[in-house]
Amino acid sequence: MSEETKDLTEVINSTTVEQVDVNIDEIFGNPGAENIMLPADGKTTEKPKSLFSKETTDLSFFDNPNATAEEKKEAIEKKVEVDETIAELEGLIFQEEDAGNKGRPKVDKSGLAELASKMIEEGTLVPFDDDKSLEEYTTKDFRELFEANFQERENKVREDTPKEFFNSLPEELQIAAKYVADGGQDLKSLFRTLAHVEEMRSLNPADENDQAEIARQYLYATNFGTPDEIESEIEDWSDVGKLGQKANQFKPKLDRMQEEIVANQLAEQEQRKDQQQKQAKAYTDSVYNTLVTGELSGVKLDKKIQSMLYSGLVQPNYPSISGKQTNMLGHLLEKYQFIEPNHGLIAKALWLLADPDGFEAKIREQGSKQAVEKTVRQLKTEESRKLASSSSTDEFEEQKRGTAKPQQRTIPRANMFKRF
Repeated sequence: MSEETKDLTEVINSTTVEQVDVNIDEIFGNPGAENIMLPADGKTTEKPKSLFSKETTDLSFFDNPNATAEEKKEAIEKKVEVDETIAELEGLIFQEEDAGNKGRPKVDKSGLAELASKMIEEGTLVPFDDDKSLEEYTTKDFRELFEANFQERENKVREDTPKEFFNSLPEELQIAAKYVADGGQDLKSLFRTLAHVEEMRSLNPADENDQAEIARQYLYATNFGTPDEIESEIEDWSDVGKLGQKANQFKPKLDRMQEEIVANQLAEQEQRKDQQQKQAKAYTDSVYNTLVTGELSGVKLDKKIQSMLYSGLVQPNYPSISGKQTNMLGHLLEKYQFIEPNHGLIAKALWLLADPDGFEAKIREQGSKQAVEKTVRQLKTEESRKLASSSSTDEFEEQKRGTAKPQQRTIPRANMFKRF
């Protein structure tokens, strides 16, 4: 692997590439921000915490509306038990450290090992995947074990909370959330569809006022005929007393058809998302394959330029005037068009993008012309030097032979009108 390839590969491995699209305003995803909440007086105080410092237990995590009272009780008891065990372990560890600092014999770590072993058996502690027994653990090992378990538990909560929140949403909002997660933006159309589906679902075939509407919507959905033909058919069923029967027959089919409409809309958005992901991968692969050779149009690229071009094309590091993030290319185009106008530079970029062969040909032509002019100047300078040298040599020889002509003395022409 060449040095250029190796360096570019390292840049790619350390680069986070986000979803891209063909549109330059949308190609690099959306900007994000985090809100920082402070107390009302703008001050905050926090006492020093140790690794095992106990905090107020938030029992709202266990308030699952679908859980039984017994399940809630077991969850709370398990949480309290874990907190008590952690507090006990904290006391033993700090007692050992305090004893070590004051020169007294250290606390027997068998108590720590026994405590950790008990928690592992109960499933409240996950051991390390090493061959070291708990009896061989040092205080530092126990700290690392509990710290890793706390981090794992926090990660699981962060991972599970969005799922739990999603599952707690009404069905319509779950559909909307998935639509947005897949990149959908036409929420008005989606909610119109959902509202229509809910309206059809609420129709009751046993209600005489809803029977005609159920039949009407079904006939429209199946392209039965013109509006006049549909209304005539409904009147005929009503006259012969079959409208209720038809409504009961059509209602399940109508509900399934409405659900299919929503499913199709979600499937279309998911397909667009997959297409965007494929476009994103094709884009980043193309940029990589273009730069990995370390050369552009015969011009060698050093490592610094190579890395700058790659990150400038794939990383959305700059805010755009559209409110979204963009790459360096989009940033510079906006900068020299609107923020710090330099339309001569923009014109050159446009010429290069519109006609790369013609632009490069003009650059080569100008370079060749400048090279010719430089060569001509050098030749003229050399010729003048040779003539001057030759003239000096001839005069010297004539003076040596005594044949040199004396230079004629001249005076300026008198000006009779010159004032003294």
